[in-house]
Amino acid sequence: MKKMLSAVTAAAVIVSVSSPVVAKKKVPAPVAVELPTQPLQPVAAIYPAGVDPASVPQLSAGAVLPSNTEVVVKMTSELSTKKVREGDRFTAATASDVMLGNMIVIPRGTLVNGMVTYRTGKGAFGKSAKMEYALTSLDLNGQSVPLEGHFRQEGNGNTGATVAAAVAVGVFSAFVTGRSAVVPAGTELKAYTRMALPVLPPVSGAAASK
Repeated sequence: MKKMLSAVTAAAVIVSVSSPVVAKKKVPAPVAVELPTQPLQPVAAIYPAGVDPASVPQLSAGAVLPSNTEVVVKMTSELSTKKVREGDRFTAATASDVMLGNMIVIPRGTLVNGMVTYRTGKGAFGKSAKMEYALTSLDLNGQSVPLEGHFRQEGNGNTGATVAAAVAVGVFSAFVTGRSAVVPAGTELKAYTRMALPVLPPVSGAAASK
């Protein structure tokens, strides 16, 4: 019995000595997205493609696209923790027209700006990467229209692989890493306008392309 306990104790000591020391990383605070300071200038609406302007009700004086209007955004390229770092900026595009009544205010394909506000890399013991990102604004007629839209993406865990490795090789399970966090191109997200946008009647002949 004493010999068995001695063997167990010796094994525990070996594991303790052999186990790699995983340093604790200091988690940085998320990058703050600056608030807008300038009022928005009026933009001219656009007639929908193929619509007779005479058949469309005209906008009233002082028309406004209200704040908190939904804007559907499509990612035009992949966003991955393999490539981006906290504070990196990226671009996307509006997935559909944003309408006020029967007229287009923000056309489909309008450039949208975003920023990675928080990121952790994948780590040992199957710990997957995490990423937070925000859609901050869209570019419309030479001005920046602020948006509100915050999102979080986590890599799929690798716990199963870690458990299997732990059973097979014990302490070496620390070298099994998790997966990167990835937002695929084509992903659609919902953002919202943060300020009211004054809207003018369409310029004569201005219509959206088909």
